[in-house]
Amino acid sequence: MDDTRSASDTPVNDSLFEAPPMAEQERMVEAVLFATSEPITVRDLVARMPHGCDPAEALVHLRKRYTGRGVRVVKVGDAWAMRTASDLGFLMQKETVETRKLSRAAVETLAIIAYHQPVTRAEIEEIRGVSVSRGTIDQLLEMEWIRLGRRKMTPGRPVTFVVTQEFLDHFGLESARDLPGLKELRAAGLLENRLPPGAFPVGEGDEEEQNPEGQPELFED
Repeated sequence: MDDTRSASDTPVNDSLFEAPPMAEQERMVEAVLFATSEPITVRDLVARMPHGCDPAEALVHLRKRYTGRGVRVVKVGDAWAMRTASDLGFLMQKETVETRKLSRAAVETLAIIAYHQPVTRAEIEEIRGVSVSRGTIDQLLEMEWIRLGRRKMTPGRPVTFVVTQEFLDHFGLESARDLPGLKELRAAGLLENRLPPGAFPVGEGDEEEQNPEGQPELFED
C-alpha cells in the first residue's frame, strides 16, 4: 500500500495567524483614528494592527461608511484622520482658538512656497521683489506650516522650502493640488493685503503641483 500523497493533497497554511475579518479590521482602524491626535499613515496602521491585516482596504470601507455623517474619514497628505464635516464647522465656533494673523510678508512668503514648492529663499525673494527676513521664515517654521525640503543641485546647493502636512490639515486639504485660493485665505482671516504678482499661478485654480521627483537632476536626496 502506497502511503505517499501528492503535494496538492497536503493542506498549506499561508500564515501562522489568520487575519481578523474585514469588519473587525474596520473597527480597529476606526478606534485608532478616533484616538490619535495627529493624522496617521497606512504604514503606522500596519505596524499597530495584527499580522495579515489590510488597513488600506479597511480605510476604503470605513471612508465610505462615514460618507454623509457628522464626522468624516479624510486623507491628509499621505496620512488619514477623522475630521468634523465641513458644513458643521459652525457648531465648533465656541471651541475655536482665535486665529493668529500673519504679517503681510509671512502671508506672501507662505503663498509663494505653497504654490511654487519646492522653492528656495532666493526664488521667493525674486517673486516678492524684496528680501525675506529670517523672522518670517522662522515664524512659518515655528507654526509647522513649512519645512525644509531637499537641496537644489545648483551652485551653493541652496535648501528649498515646502508646505507641511500640518498646513494641509489646517486648510482641510488632501494634497497640494487642493491649495486654497485668495478667497479661502481671506475667509481664514490670513489675508488683508494684496499679494505681489507671481505669488499665485496663472488662473489661481490651475493647481499644477510642482513635483520634485520629476526633477531629479536639480535636487539632492
